[in-house]
Amino acid sequence: MKLSLSVRVAEAPGSKKKTIRSFGEVAEIAAQIGYQAVCMRASQAGIQTSLQQVTSVRKKVQELDLAVSMVTGDFPIPINNDQGPDALRNIAPYLELAVMLEANLIRIAMKTEEDIIWAQRASDEANERNIRLAHQSHTLSLFETVDGSLNVLNRVNRSNFGLIYEPANLDLCGQDYGVETIKKFAPHLFNVYLQNHVRHPEGRVPARTWIDGDAPYDPIRLQDQSGIDFPLVFQGLAEIEYNDYVTVHQAFADIMTPEDAAQQSFDYLTQLADFEVKARN
Repeated sequence: MKLSLSVRVAEAPGSKKKTIRSFGEVAEIAAQIGYQAVCMRASQAGIQTSLQQVTSVRKKVQELDLAVSMVTGDFPIPINNDQGPDALRNIAPYLELAVMLEANLIRIAMKTEEDIIWAQRASDEANERNIRLAHQSHTLSLFETVDGSLNVLNRVNRSNFGLIYEPANLDLCGQDYGVETIKKFAPHLFNVYLQNHVRHPEGRVPARTWIDGDAPYDPIRLQDQSGIDFPLVFQGLAEIEYNDYVTVHQAFADIMTPEDAAQQSFDYLTQLADFEVKARN
């Protein structure tokens, strides 16, 4: 498996648009610690970003011998609002961004039955450029539940359309995220996102689900034992012989600095699983 650091680690508290570190700073952190890749979001480079800036980002990635594990090309997709699925209606700019950043995976969003045909069309267009599309396990989407996710994956029925397995969002929806779920997802698994939380009624972060109502929580560090069972997650990934990217995806700004979050998450995850680690200069 390979470790990727999401640029979300440097997004400002409560925001998916503002940042507290530049891309260059995030990339330097990732490379110095030993991550193989960064996961790009529109907060640092998206379809709204100038060609000059995207080119600068690509040069920085190349300079540090990193990869871009995935691209989330706009703000509505991570915000998960009603405009999130719009990318499927016009996937071309997202494909261009991925090509510019030498990435072969794009995150998309789906909320209604109508999005299924658009996912098929976007996947076909992406396939012409050897690019894959994937949807995250996520609240308030067609991928809230295990069965719902499998249903959509099978109905889209494209080899380059798959899943970003994310146990914390499955947990918010009251879903099993353990070994049996990972085995069910295995044929469709393109990426793994990791973040940690503790659910409780007085949680300071509000969350809502279609299937299970309100699900407030407190974010905690990946290594904190009271939240997601990461040893169980990695047991499942080992059993299916998953060998692609695992991404530190959490928004840590309320609880620790990007530097500490990146280092502590790396230290914890490399104790749990056998990762390829980038050689430090």
